[in-house]
Amino acid sequence: MMGRKTYGVDFGTNMIKIYKKGSGVVLAEKNVIAIEKKKRILATGDNAYEMLGKAPLDIQVTTPIQNGVIADISNMQVLLNHFLEKISGKGKVKGADFLVAVPTDITQVEKRAFYDLVVQSIGKAKTVRVVEKPIATALGMDVDVTSSRGVMTVDIGGDTTEIAIMSLGGIVISMIIPIGGNKIDTSIQSAVKRKFNLFIGEKSAETIKMALASAVAPKEEEQVRVLGRDVVNGLPREAHVDSQTIYQCVKEHINGIINAVKMILERTPPEISSDIIETGIFVTGGSARIRKLAEVISIETGLQVNIAEEPEDSVVLGLGKIIENRKLISLGTIVK
Repeated sequence: MMGRKTYGVDFGTNMIKIYKKGSGVVLAEKNVIAIEKKKRILATGDNAYEMLGKAPLDIQVTTPIQNGVIADISNMQVLLNHFLEKISGKGKVKGADFLVAVPTDITQVEKRAFYDLVVQSIGKAKTVRVVEKPIATALGMDVDVTSSRGVMTVDIGGDTTEIAIMSLGGIVISMIIPIGGNKIDTSIQSAVKRKFNLFIGEKSAETIKMALASAVAPKEEEQVRVLGRDVVNGLPREAHVDSQTIYQCVKEHINGIINAVKMILERTPPEISSDIIETGIFVTGGSARIRKLAEVISIETGLQVNIAEEPEDSVVLGLGKIIENRKLISLGTIVK
């Protein structure tokens, strides 16, 4: 049983989100930290993200979560402590219960790292439960995962896409592939450099993606003005990036996700397959906002595709559902 003071934490590659019992989502910030001369913490969260691509050599701006797992535990510890202080005031969060979302297809050591991170934080957790991300994702989309009806989710995150089949509150089949929004951004950076002889930053690539990315070839050409550094002379310059170029960047990644979806469907038990025909595929994650994504996945699989209304928040909202409903608490496993 979780107590009155309970928090749900979604450690995303790009964002960290915290849900507080009775209050809803109380924090959503970039999972970024800026360190000066490898020692002094200069900025965290959204403030650190603003420094990305602009910081001098003695300031390192990094993301502690890579490919869905903790790559830098010490910096992630600093970030978590900072965020807990921000939402609760120093020391006030001590003795709380925590529910943490973790990817399914990672090692026990990697899962344990999430537990240790929370236990060693200023929260001094009373209990820590972990819940597999696909379970939280489905709940966040108002999908019942506790019944015998099979459910399929596709969560397109920053570095990875997690595909899962669930039934009776558990994972039947799952797969994590190294495709996500950040990989699309990198492809856009490469394409702009190749076609326009222009270096652009990660944030510029993300802006272009949000404006132009489509899963189908554009019928009408659109353009976005982008600023960067000329490859030849090194001087600042602008270019107008077209939607056809961005489509080519997006297409290969979308095809990779669709191929993985098909692989999972081929391995799905027949009884669950019949359920998925009825309910369709539930797609979430930041890149679920790519235009015409549902249409393309539906054509390729022959199934209905449901895109989350708030795709970036599905996991943290799912944690909230478990926290607020004691009947769902068994979906979280206590780590000892």
